[in-house]
Order: sequence, then structure tokens, then C-alpha cells
Amino acid sequence: MKILVTGGTGFIGLNTVKRLVGTDHQTTCLIRATSDTSVLTGLGVKLVTGDVTDRESLRAAVKGHDCIINLANVYSFWEPDPGVYRRVNVEGTRNVMEAALEAGVGKVVHISTGGIYGKPKDVPFTEKSEVGPERFSEYFRTKYEGDQVAWDLYRSRKLPLVMVYPMGVLGPGDPKATGRYVQRLMQRRLPARVLEKSVFTFVHVKDVAEIIVRAAERHDNIGEKYFAGTHQHTFGEISRMVAEIAGVRLPLFSLPDFMVMANAWLLTKIADIIKKPPLWDMAIDQMRVMKMGVRADGSKAERELGISYTPIKTAVGEMIESFRR
Repeated sequence: MKILVTGGTGFIGLNTVKRLVGTDHQTTCLIRATSDTSVLTGLGVKLVTGDVTDRESLRAAVKGHDCIINLANVYSFWEPDPGVYRRVNVEGTRNVMEAALEAGVGKVVHISTGGIYGKPKDVPFTEKSEVGPERFSEYFRTKYEGDQVAWDLYRSRKLPLVMVYPMGVLGPGDPKATGRYVQRLMQRRLPARVLEKSVFTFVHVKDVAEIIVRAAERHDNIGEKYFAGTHQHTFGEISRMVAEIAGVRLPLFSLPDFMVMANAWLLTKIADIIKKPPLWDMAIDQMRVMKMGVRADGSKAERELGISYTPIKTAVGEMIESFRR
């Protein structure tokens, strides 16, 4: 297949492109003019300049491709301009889906997030579960709206859609909030332990990439959803894994949940004023997500796509080794 990847410079994106390089597929990455493309260039994939918020650049990029893997999104829990979430996660998604329809692309694999489900009634929840009534961050809210745009086009205009929902992604070189948390634990730069009893579903980034590629390659799965992740751990367990593997001590003090949320609210207000990220990444959206947790069952990907999930301790160990390098 001729595959166009959007968001190929991101954490999941780079791992997905690396997985595609080992196949017979012809891979092209849509990159912005400001993107760091050094890794992609080293992989030898074709690059085309464009932006999911620019419809004309998308139309040109999409032509001639059999499949689009749409990873482009704003994944963060605080932004100095919160309007960027809607521009990319909602309108950018709409632009990609409509460009795919206009070009007659055979399949679109859209990467969502398990967080759009909020707090469903089912525990753990599956692809068949109804989403909960609330999403706990602006990132999750706008990703959910973008998903609805895609599913509406699937129903009304037969968009050939498949959707993948990664849970808490871990792995070497993670530049996002989870990676920074692990680094701070390693460097003993966190003043206290937080939200230790909250349960999250975690997954190795390489497993996410494997699910994405296999979902793209499968011929009979238009309209399907796949969760990526099935291992459930508390944040306390993850922290203890880091301490054990890295050989460091955890912070002695554990901050009560109500104090975590109060501090996050205050630090976020300060961040909004000074336009710099909250101290220790304690954005109110991130703390709210961590507190509520995500308990999902991603075994469908094992059954239908034939993947085997990597132990989370392996992912944590590889993260620590990458940060040490």
C-alpha cells in the first residue's frame, strides 16, 4: 500500500513509521515546515510539507495514497493558547477525513485515545461500552469531538474508517508528560508522591504501533474499533517500578488527593497568567485525568490482530535506559 502518515514526528508516530519501514508499504509523512524531521529523514521515508489545518496542502498530500494513518493531534494537558486543541483535534481531523473522501482513499486509520471514554459504567470497559458522560481534560474533549466528526462521515458518506484508542503509552524516548514524570523520579526532582492509588491502563508504544499497522493491513475491518492496552497498574506501582529499576528512592512524602487537586488548580492559574507550563506538569487537567484513572480491556487487539502485549516493566526499563543515554 501507499500510506500517508500524519503526525509522524510524534512519539507514537515515529514508532509507527519505524514499524512501516520494515514492510513493503510505501510510506510518506506529512510534516509541517517547522517540524524536526531528522529521524524521519534517517529512516528514508518520503516527506511532504503540509498541515492538517491547511485543507489545500492536505488535498495535495493525500492524492495517490491507499491508506491514511492519522496521528496528527495536540496531545498535552495545558497550552498557552487552548484554542489550538480545537483547531487541530477537531477541525484538523475533519480536514483529514474530508480530504480522504475526496481522494477516494481506501482506508483511514484514525488514532484517538482511551481517555475519550471518561468514566464508563463498565469496569473494565471495552470497545462495545458506552462512553461516560464526562471527559476530564480539554484534550480528551476535543479528541472526542474529532472522533464524532469521523464517525459521522463513516455513517453518512461511507468513510472507510478504523479507529485505534491507545491507553497510557510508555516507552523509550517518551517526550510527553509520562516521560517527564519518570525522568523527575530518576533525578529525585519530585517533592512528593501523588495519586498513588489511581489505576490506569498502560501499553508499550511499540505495541501501539503494531496495532496501528495491523489494523491498516487487515482487509475486513472497516468500522472497527481497537483499544491499545490491557495492563492495569496504579501510579504507585509504576513509581515503584521506576525506583527499583533506576535504583533511586521515591519521595518520602505522599500528598493527599485533595491537596494535589488544590495545588494543581493554583499552579494552572499561575501558568495561565505567565504563559508557561505548570510546575512539575501539575496542570489541573492532567491531575484530574490521573485521579479518575482509565481501566480498559484491550484484548480485542490480541484476538483479532494477533498482537502480544509487552510487560509494562519492560517498557519502564526501556524508558529509563533511553533517558540515561
